[in-house]
Amino acid sequence: MASRSKARTALAALRDDLVGDVLAPEDPGYDGARAVFNGMIDRRPAVIARCAGAADVVRSVWCARELDLPVAVRGGGHSVAGSALGDGALVVDLRRMRGVTVDPAAEAVRVEGGATMSELDRATQPYGLATTGGRASTTGVGGFVLGGGTGWLDRAFGLAVDNLVAVELVTADAERVHASADENPELFWALHGGGGNFGVATALTLELHEFPLFCVALTLCLPESGPAVVRAFREILRTGPDAVGGAVLYATGPPADFVPPPLVGRPLCLALLTYAGGEEELRELAEPLLALPHEAQVVGARPYTEVQRMLDAPAGLRNHWSAEYLGDLPDDAVDVFCDLGQGVPTPTPTQHVLLPQGGAVARGPHAYPVPYRDAPWAVHPFGVWADAADDERCVGWVREVCAAVRPWSTGDVYLNFIGDEGPERVRAGLGEGNTLRLEKVKRRYDPDNVFRFNHNIRPV
Repeated sequence: MASRSKARTALAALRDDLVGDVLAPEDPGYDGARAVFNGMIDRRPAVIARCAGAADVVRSVWCARELDLPVAVRGGGHSVAGSALGDGALVVDLRRMRGVTVDPAAEAVRVEGGATMSELDRATQPYGLATTGGRASTTGVGGFVLGGGTGWLDRAFGLAVDNLVAVELVTADAERVHASADENPELFWALHGGGGNFGVATALTLELHEFPLFCVALTLCLPESGPAVVRAFREILRTGPDAVGGAVLYATGPPADFVPPPLVGRPLCLALLTYAGGEEELRELAEPLLALPHEAQVVGARPYTEVQRMLDAPAGLRNHWSAEYLGDLPDDAVDVFCDLGQGVPTPTPTQHVLLPQGGAVARGPHAYPVPYRDAPWAVHPFGVWADAADDERCVGWVREVCAAVRPWSTGDVYLNFIGDEGPERVRAGLGEGNTLRLEKVKRRYDPDNVFRFNHNIRPV
């Protein structure tokens, strides 16, 4: 750790050098700048560098090395583990770097490291193009993609990393490198699921796909209808085309336009089918769900950007999430999932979610460190609540869900869906066979583990 005098000198120099601004704990705005999506995270970085471009990132990382400070990277700040912050760290805050540039002829998009999913989707939608994005519009693109990336379109277009063309990175040595299939290919491989372990992603280039139509079929049912709903949904996804996706979730009816006022605040089972195609085809696919008893339904074309906002939760609430990836979904597993859905903590925005995979996810490149791609189903307990007095109840419910469905689990996990669950879960998220290879890449690009506020890969 540097002396106080050296730290003051270095901080003054950083303030002078950056186009962006620099915040220390005594500065106005510091507390607002360190707030992240998960209200349970309360960490105090030594410095927050709000970078305006890649040159600012280089200077900030160089300053951190001068002062022997670890580096945290903030994009969307959406990680449930709070990886955007670190006590005593220098935070490279990318939120001023939000540019999105679409190349419709090449069907590609360059996204700066601080952009969110809503900014990506709003930029590509006018061209009738899209790529796999998350299921919340406030998610940062960088962390989402580098962690693997599942979303409403993954069955049609593959995981987000399957669409990754190139990454512009600032390494722990404050060097700017470019990673692609032809340039630094081993680093490029590691960035397909290895997250923020190897540097600061200042920009990513992603493949786009033609996407002229998007439709949804949503049914809102009483919780006791859940088993029939899940069985119908399971059959649709088993036999349907790759263009169909969606989720079944238990939740309290939110005050949203798709929820009739009498259902707001009531426990519900919601079945959502998404479809990269026309309404007539979707209605035919959704017929088994629409034929079941339900309280309300929404069927038809919807802007993709609107569907991306459907499950948004406000920032600042308390969050605890986890996931189990299932090798099968027999009737016994359906019954367990639905029984757990009846116990969702209320009244909270907590969601108990069943997600399908398959399609382009399962057919994608198996060389990448995303071992969960072969699991056809994921159970994702998404605990969200406001009052700290509910911490034990809500965290306990998430753990109960995971334990109950574990008999059907493959053991693999998508790391973006979990908090700090220990090094064994990190290995489960990367694959045992991939971990040593990733550790070697980490040693090459970050031998001192400067980037450690993540699902950490330690250098061998």
